[in-house]
Amino acid sequence: MASVVFYFQVHQPYRLRRYSIFDSGSSYFDDKSNEQILRKVADKCYLPTNRLMLDLIRQHEGRFRISYSVTGTVIEQFERWYPEVLDSFRELAETGCVEFIAETFYHSLSFLYSREEFIEQTNSHCAMMERLFGQRPKVFRNTELTYNNDVAHTVEQMGFDAILTEGADFVLGYRSPNFIYTPPNCESLRMLLKNYRLSDDIAFRFGNQGWPEWPLSTEKFTNWVDQINGCGYVCNLFMDYETFGEHQWADTGIFDFMRALPGTIMQSGKNDFLTVSEAIARYDSAGEVDIPHMISWADTERDLSAWLGNSMQSNALHDVYALNEAVKQSDDGTLIHDWRKLQTSDHFYYMCTKYFSDGDVHKYFNPYESPYDAYINYMNILDNVRLRCQKPVGTI
Repeated sequence: MASVVFYFQVHQPYRLRRYSIFDSGSSYFDDKSNEQILRKVADKCYLPTNRLMLDLIRQHEGRFRISYSVTGTVIEQFERWYPEVLDSFRELAETGCVEFIAETFYHSLSFLYSREEFIEQTNSHCAMMERLFGQRPKVFRNTELTYNNDVAHTVEQMGFDAILTEGADFVLGYRSPNFIYTPPNCESLRMLLKNYRLSDDIAFRFGNQGWPEWPLSTEKFTNWVDQINGCGYVCNLFMDYETFGEHQWADTGIFDFMRALPGTIMQSGKNDFLTVSEAIARYDSAGEVDIPHMISWADTERDLSAWLGNSMQSNALHDVYALNEAVKQSDDGTLIHDWRKLQTSDHFYYMCTKYFSDGDVHKYFNPYESPYDAYINYMNILDNVRLRCQKPVGTI
């Protein structure tokens, strides 16, 4: 039997307003644009896809199972501008067929710069999941699936049962992503690796009419899942939730495909669906996978170069975390929240200069004309954050 583990990432950043060296206020975020984008994506993706997932759970009497990671930044925007979306996630949680996974609250790369900040953000996210959905997450997914052995060790010490990451060929070697593994020097933590080929068939290639496998039918995809039987136990399909209706528009047939897929996969009786926690409870580890260097989901390299590939990105990331102590010593809750929203990985993604084969990915909802504009705007805001650190609470 092959168990399909569907995991969806739900995220929107706080995009920044244009901020020059002559600005002095602490309003860094483009609320008008953020609300417009959130509503657009919610209407095209979040609301119709949540309705579809709920229908599938009911149609298949709970045999269809899914897992989500919903960032703190997008939840705050739901609460402010579109609470109906949050209600629809609560309705999914109430089915008992949905698992909510932990990550950093602000979708940050904090592990690379401050373990203390990483732990604080993760604990804040867990508390939010418990408050909103009645679940204390037992599975962790680091921002952008960034991962190495040190991440695994820290996450196990925090009490998590499992961690998700990318099934990159250069770390797996001869092994398959269709098994559960154990990180080195971890006693109980389990690792699930993304089957990026099958995930990307849905997330990136589904609507591409130049793809040799287009159009992708549920029967064809189910046949690929069936081939895992005897060669693995899990089919880890990890992707952005925005795949449905936003990355792949409704007119590609993506919603019809998803509506039919669970029934087709389960029809033969050879395959089923599990949440991440259910998968690690059912299947044993197939061995150890050693990943000493940082990997991610992004681009052909599967490394950190999408966020740390040039001097602008490195400088911006260094400078924002260099303010850690000063920001926290200010005891200014608004300043701390603003500073943490500036840690969101998207800000550094917009500074990426890798506009070659991977360019289209980096342009998604990018508000800047160039990576250099993104860098200058970000650093102007960071200068103001430094000034606020030097002022008493309540002053501007």
